[in-house]
Amino acid sequence: MKKKVLLMGASGSGKTSMRSMIFSNNPASLTSRLGATIDVEQNHVRFLGDLILNLWDCGGQDAFMDSYLSTQRSIIFSHVGVMIYVFDVESREMEKDLEYYRDCLEGLSQFSKDANVFLLVHKIDLVRDTERNAVVQRKVAELEKASGETPMKVFGTSIYDESLYKAWSNIVNTLIPNARNLSKHLRIFAEACSATEVILFERTTFLVIATSSRADSSDAFPSGPVTLHALDPKRYERTSELIKAFKQSCSRLREEFRSLEMELAEFTAVLDEMTKNTYVLVVVHDPVIETAAIKMNICMARKKFEELQGDSLISEK
Repeated sequence: MKKKVLLMGASGSGKTSMRSMIFSNNPASLTSRLGATIDVEQNHVRFLGDLILNLWDCGGQDAFMDSYLSTQRSIIFSHVGVMIYVFDVESREMEKDLEYYRDCLEGLSQFSKDANVFLLVHKIDLVRDTERNAVVQRKVAELEKASGETPMKVFGTSIYDESLYKAWSNIVNTLIPNARNLSKHLRIFAEACSATEVILFERTTFLVIATSSRADSSDAFPSGPVTLHALDPKRYERTSELIKAFKQSCSRLREEFRSLEMELAEFTAVLDEMTKNTYVLVVVHDPVIETAAIKMNICMARKKFEELQGDSLISEK
């Protein structure tokens, strides 16, 4: 099953860099070596086994954009599952960017009415920390106005922090068939493990597929010093970023990453394969629960999650 993803925006806005980081495992430090995209660069990325993301990275030079909106219009905007439009936060041609964006929305309304739209205000690392939230909020208001009645989501992103993983995790989640059912069974699994949190990652990209958290429950944590530590709202994406960096370090040492176990004073965490296409991270604060018990629960849940993943993909074919 294929899902078409359009990646659009002005030349130099950072489209190819983010794609290379998420899907090719390139570190941010190497993205400056990437050249500008010429016309349309297509890539087929296998995601969750039978789900294939057909990525269309569209060069943002004016001549190419004009071609997409005229002679190539039906080719570019047909059968689109998601359009991601990237805006450079420091663009000096925002009016032109918005005009092209509105034209792309018209193309979608003509050929792919059900496509999801995501807008990334990119390179926010170039904005001072003290001004970042205000700048992003101004951009959000501007983009909402330009979008009219078209539903869309806006994210501020940078290749140098977890914000990029947050945005792309939200994006791919809209493409995963039966994602709600996966989340439902992940909650059941978390309860069986007495886990504080459980996170399901896609194996290659380590994007977050589903989560289950007891952070809002009164019994989420045992009484004691652990209650002093508020959970960071960015923890899922930071975990993705850290694990992916660790995997890259293993590769440089010609070692294969398989699993990770941490037994600390405050909690125990186990990262292990859930299915052939996913990893699961289980975090437990109850000191009575042994690491071996967590690993056994993961082992026992594998067959069910393989079935869930297979059934959801078959249902969409």
